[in-house]
Amino acid sequence: MLRGWSNGMTFAFQANSPGSTPGLRIFNIKMENITAEIPKEEKIIETKKFSFNYDKYYKIFLLIPLLILLLSLVYLGIFYSKNGDIIHKDVSLSGGTSITLNGEISQEQIEPQLREKFPDISFTSLEDITTGKQLALIIESSAKPEELKLEIENVLGYSLTNENSGTEFTGASLSKNFYQQLIIALIISFLLMSLVVFILFKTFIPSIAVIFAIFADIVMPLALIDFIGMRVSAAGIAAFLMLIGYSVDTDILLTTRALKSKEGSLNSRIFRAFKTGSFMTITAIAAVLPAFFIVTGLPD
Repeated sequence: MLRGWSNGMTFAFQANSPGSTPGLRIFNIKMENITAEIPKEEKIIETKKFSFNYDKYYKIFLLIPLLILLLSLVYLGIFYSKNGDIIHKDVSLSGGTSITLNGEISQEQIEPQLREKFPDISFTSLEDITTGKQLALIIESSAKPEELKLEIENVLGYSLTNENSGTEFTGASLSKNFYQQLIIALIISFLLMSLVVFILFKTFIPSIAVIFAIFADIVMPLALIDFIGMRVSAAGIAAFLMLIGYSVDTDILLTTRALKSKEGSLNSRIFRAFKTGSFMTITAIAAVLPAFFIVTGLPD
């Protein structure tokens, strides 16, 4: 092995193989006198991830449903003062006559003349779901069967028989009693649901929060139905009973996840419960949509 020094550098040489002409291998170079520092600029790039602290702003977001609920209650109060009830009742709840005209009947031609004499008259068209062809036209009013039938015959220009039409009549007293029983059933179901919620959570504030949410879920759709002028039938009251069931499911799920679960922060637990509740709601809508299209007909 050979060593040499030059300007503070240390070199080492070693033969690859023994013989008269040794090969050289540089295996160590050491710099002692030359030192150079190359400054390196480090650029720190901060990436901010989007994060929303619900725990900090939940009081502000609570004002949104409170405001909607307040507007709904005010609208229902005004609606009740004008109409004497909180809903538009159809024939099955208010009493009256329902006449079904078979075949293709133009609603636009007969509606103006009939509405002049019967202001509360309503029309429902039944169509084939596959072809879109009109099968029948249902005419409902609080008038007596003889009066409504005679006026329809005058407008159409021919007599109504059992072959081309059908007539149903519901007495006002029977419909009133039926409506009262449905309302009582709705109130009892709400009270029993509230009792179950109090037994489940055993604390006042979470129980009141769940009951308040269910109450809002009933009042807000009711105000919307009145606003668009939709008439509510006996099946509509049953739909509100179903609404209580769906609402209590999602509200109890959300409250249980938020209070009794210990995984993650409160914000993350609420978000997980929200995803589960949203999936339940979307699944219910997807299950009901086929029946909705069968009843109303497919959109064009």
